[in-house]
Amino acid sequence: MASGQRRSMAARAAAALGLLCGVCGLLAGLTQHMWKFGATGWFTGGALLTLLALFALVDGALAAQHR
Repeated sequence: MASGQRRSMAARAAAALGLLCGVCGLLAGLTQHMWKFGATGWFTGGALLTLLALFALVDGALAAQHR
C-alpha cells in the first residue's frame, strides 16, 4: 500500500472520530449533561480533529498524485 493511500485511510478514520466527538459535544450541550470535558471541550476537540484530518487527507491525495 502506497504512502498516500495509508495517509488517506488514517485521515478518513480521524475525520469519522472527529465527527463522533462533535456529535458527543452537541448532545452534551443539548441535554445539559455535565461531562468531564464539557460540551465545548468535546465539540472543539472534534472540530480540531476533523480539521487535522482534512489537512492529512489533502496531503495524502497530493502524495498519491506524485507517484
